[in-house]
Amino acid sequence: MAKSSTISGVVFIILAVLFTFMTLSDGGYSGNPVFEGKYADPEGAVFGKEYWIYPTSSLPYGEQMFLDAFSSEDLTRWEKHPKIITYKDIPWLRQALWAPSIVQKDGTFYLFFGGNDMHEKGEGGIGVATASSPEGPFKDALGKPLIDEVVNGAQPIDQHVFKDDDGKYYMYYGGWRHCNVVRLSDDLVSLSRFEDGDIFKEITPEGYVEGPFMLKKDGKYYFMWSEGNWTASDYRVAYTISDSPIGPFKRIGTILESDPEIATGAGHHSIIKGQMRDEYYIVYHRHPLDQKDGNDRVVCIDRLFFRKDGTIVPVKITDKGVKAARLGRRNFRMF
Repeated sequence: MAKSSTISGVVFIILAVLFTFMTLSDGGYSGNPVFEGKYADPEGAVFGKEYWIYPTSSLPYGEQMFLDAFSSEDLTRWEKHPKIITYKDIPWLRQALWAPSIVQKDGTFYLFFGGNDMHEKGEGGIGVATASSPEGPFKDALGKPLIDEVVNGAQPIDQHVFKDDDGKYYMYYGGWRHCNVVRLSDDLVSLSRFEDGDIFKEITPEGYVEGPFMLKKDGKYYFMWSEGNWTASDYRVAYTISDSPIGPFKRIGTILESDPEIATGAGHHSIIKGQMRDEYYIVYHRHPLDQKDGNDRVVCIDRLFFRKDGTIVPVKITDKGVKAARLGRRNFRMF
């Protein structure tokens, strides 16, 4: 009887291990959208063994007074972290809390955001808030915007913060068809000068409208942005490749766009790097086919692939999304 119990126990453990392996390697798909609700402009990130998404709440400007965040261990099951920052935490915010970007440095999380849909100096601009954990609560770090004026024709919105391999932080931003890049100081709440003395550099590529994003892969800088009208079907993402984080940037082509069979207005994206060498995910918003209001946007995830020459394969947007993938898993084949 004892031997039989031991064998049964071993069999149970083996089955449990096999079940766990199958769950990790052959699990379900995320589905698109990946979570419920009207959201847009998603910033994807990885902290520890969790994936995070920080989106804009896709509401009328006067109601965009907070930000939610979402976390997942496997890209398929997402936990909502409501109101990680609200107007109560930003004394100068009156409306339009937009397009968050987040980085971690020395145990502090820095959340950059656009506020007030600024048109004139002093109305608002790009702010930064800090917290000790990725779910907040975040508090405004300056009591005022970090950038509160239009420089080189670029409205101070849609900021994306990128850390290069040498430890330098760059912030790309801009609406109104103009894009600037600035260098952040070591404290991440002030600006520093480039080697030539400039604070702002315009880097606008052909077709640029808004939503810049930078990815570094194999020593090359992949600069991406959104084109078209964010309420319309022509909204899309284009890209270029450069040897420098400040360009020059010459447009190569479109990598994300509408599919009349799936959804329209696919754009304002970010990229999440998975665990494997060439495991990349594109996080973006789009309009469901049965929705007509410009704010009817949802957050989706699909795979991003690169050709052998380094160029990007145009993304096929899907309803099924991406396969479950945990961080910290063993190196078995997933795809």
